[in-house]
Amino acid sequence: MSQTKHRPQVAIICGSGLGMLADTLKCQDSFAYSDIPGFPQSTVQGHAGRLVFGELKGKTCVCMQGRFHMYEGHSLLKTTFPVRVFKLLGVETLFVTNAAGSLADGLQPGDIMIIKDHVNFPGLVGLNPLCGPNDDKFGPRFPAMSGCYDKNLRCLAMEIAKQLGVAGLMQEGVYAMVGGPNFETIAEARLLHRLGVDAVGMSTAPEVVVATHCGLRVFGLSLITNKVVKSYEDSDSVNHEGVLEVGRLRSHTVQQLVTELIGRMEINNNNTNNAA
Repeated sequence: MSQTKHRPQVAIICGSGLGMLADTLKCQDSFAYSDIPGFPQSTVQGHAGRLVFGELKGKTCVCMQGRFHMYEGHSLLKTTFPVRVFKLLGVETLFVTNAAGSLADGLQPGDIMIIKDHVNFPGLVGLNPLCGPNDDKFGPRFPAMSGCYDKNLRCLAMEIAKQLGVAGLMQEGVYAMVGGPNFETIAEARLLHRLGVDAVGMSTAPEVVVATHCGLRVFGLSLITNKVVKSYEDSDSVNHEGVLEVGRLRSHTVQQLVTELIGRMEINNNNTNNAA
């Protein structure tokens, strides 16, 4: 806060290939993660590793150009560290974006899935960022996770998609986080599909858990970059370069959608530091 005059109301975490969202901010102040005390370093291609402050549609934002992942060797406490920093900065709403593989037959590469719920597989086996002593300054020991993806923002996003003429690319669905860094086996993909998962990736859930614990409003979307192989007769396979390429092709649409959503959503304008 001593390094920038911006006091963000909205935080955006950019997934693989979606860091261009930060480039749209006006009156920017940017900082390399390496210059911020306590911040880990992003090591994945498609994650620039900068924290960018600025204005977007009249709202003050902070944007992570690149997130941290469990598979990079970071603890979940480190992976979600920025979310608590955002809370202390006065952020009220967190936008999370990711690149994900489609398990649902109706989701194609290039589609955008608004996340209505998630399955946090690491969390179900005890790998949860809230493990350990609870800090009551941030939230309760046992936070509820039902409704963690804000329904009003999801509805508004669908309205905006219709107005932008991209409603055909969008639908709501359930996201699942797996540990990675390998992509899923066919047996794993079939299991996830049977469990009702629409898209799968290697991030997002821990940040949403901590944001919900902190009392932040959350909106999430997945850019579908590939179809997950569910058949032994299918010779296709996925790679990270293909994921980034779809990100580049759809970057403008994602940017438009997020920009309009931030511009039209209501902000409480209660920028007091509740967790300090």
